[in-house]
Amino acid sequence: PRVELAWAMRAHQHAQVYFNLISSVDPKFLNLTKVDDQIYREFRKTFRDLKIDVLDPEELKSEPAKEKWRPFCLRFEGVVEDFNYGTLLRLDCREGYTEENSIFG
Repeated sequence: PRVELAWAMRAHQHAQVYFNLISSVDPKFLNLTKVDDQIYREFRKTFRDLKIDVLDPEELKSEPAKEKWRPFCLRFEGVVEDFNYGTLLRLDCREGYTEENSIFG
């Protein structure tokens, strides 16, 4: 519980920084890592039908979902710093970070 709280607080701080960044720059010109294009290609290969504008928590946290997410994340070990670090996500991309619209994944 204490470790999860620390991770959640760190994720919230990262979310604020990234939200400010993505809100101030046209996303087509924004790269968060040197391998963003590779990550996206691999993401779409693995999660072809995952809707990303409005997320379903079951598609992120259920046991079958975790069985897909773990190997996906492990592909970037040693390539991306904090490759398996949790993040604070908005469930509906059109809404802000609120308690009802956020999930830690």
